[in-house]
Amino acid sequence: MGGAVIFTAFADTLGQLGDPRFRGVLIKGVGLTIGLLFALYALVFFGTGWLLPDVITLPWIGEIGFANTLVSWGSLILMVLLSVFLMIPVASAFTGLFLDEVADAVEARHYPELGPAPQVGLADNLRETLKFLGILILANLAALLFYFTPFAPFLFYGLNGFLLAREYFRMIAVRRLGRREAGVLFRRHLIPIWGAGVLMALPLTIPIMNLVVPILGAATFTHIFHRLR
Repeated sequence: MGGAVIFTAFADTLGQLGDPRFRGVLIKGVGLTIGLLFALYALVFFGTGWLLPDVITLPWIGEIGFANTLVSWGSLILMVLLSVFLMIPVASAFTGLFLDEVADAVEARHYPELGPAPQVGLADNLRETLKFLGILILANLAALLFYFTPFAPFLFYGLNGFLLAREYFRMIAVRRLGRREAGVLFRRHLIPIWGAGVLMALPLTIPIMNLVVPILGAATFTHIFHRLR
């Protein structure tokens, strides 16, 4: 039952890619993601070059005039590798920015009989997003020591899959049910919702593919909510 709900929800999401309204949100989401990552890369790249002196003197070697350039490019390569992990918190930021737009587009296409959902205020969305981002960072910091064990992949994807699933599902459910009943529905269907979160976390760590996952994930969780409901 749970697996069927997840995969049919994802199939319906892919089937809506041609919808202009959905595609518009997808383009904005991908553009913002690229902009955020490039801004971070630029900050690290130019910040490292600015902090380091033009010439570094090493014992027995002498002066090295291109050290800051090497370190700057090295930091850029490091940031590209770190983007694999940075995409999880970036995806969490989308819950407050684009989730309502994505859910509205999905419901207008697949569940028109429901009518427009009551809109959650932007301030409430941003507060929830920042709160969740803090929980996400603290939970991963707490689990950091275990990331150096053979169980690291299971822990990383299990933990972040749960956190992403909880946030995406709850924010979609709150629009229709309110916070209390959204929490009840989440707990009742915890296993399939958690499984969907893990399936969302997996491609978030794959470069290029991870750019579209936050939007596709929000659409998929919208379908999952309505079907489990």
